[in-house]
Amino acid sequence: MTRRSMSKRAAVVTVTTVLALGTAGTVAATAGPQHNAKPSKKQIAALFDGWNAALKTGDPEKVANRYASDAVLLPTVSNKIRTDRAEIVDYFEHFLPNKPVGKKVETIVNVLDSNSAIDTGIYEFTLTDPNTGEKRVVEARYTYEYEKRGGKWLIVNHHSSVMPEG
Repeated sequence: MTRRSMSKRAAVVTVTTVLALGTAGTVAATAGPQHNAKPSKKQIAALFDGWNAALKTGDPEKVANRYASDAVLLPTVSNKIRTDRAEIVDYFEHFLPNKPVGKKVETIVNVLDSNSAIDTGIYEFTLTDPNTGEKRVVEARYTYEYEKRGGKWLIVNHHSSVMPEG
């Protein structure tokens, strides 16, 4: 083998190695820690906005879609604990005619890991009486426990209760 052909072969091997390592580095970067990164507190707090938007549709099914199939709902204006989709839909069938509009007053978010978080605090709802059109504001404590399932953040536990000194 001549010195020139050895030099060409070394250049080909070097280029091939660099390309292979570059590709491996790209694969590692997309499959590594970023893929399982924890969401920010702001991202978790914003899940409420999607839930509130579902309320505004007036469709109990759309609201129930925000909950996991095995979610537990301890609702604000019902004494019954809701533990499956049918019961959650039933609650919202009775709650949504009040045209609830929620607004957070105070929020505290704890991101537990890349697939679970808790958002707790105080919110208020403006409710409209379906018969008289009269509006009233209800202040309540809340806790949403979220889990990321199948790539989607869902409510697995939701507790809401009217403020005791309100």
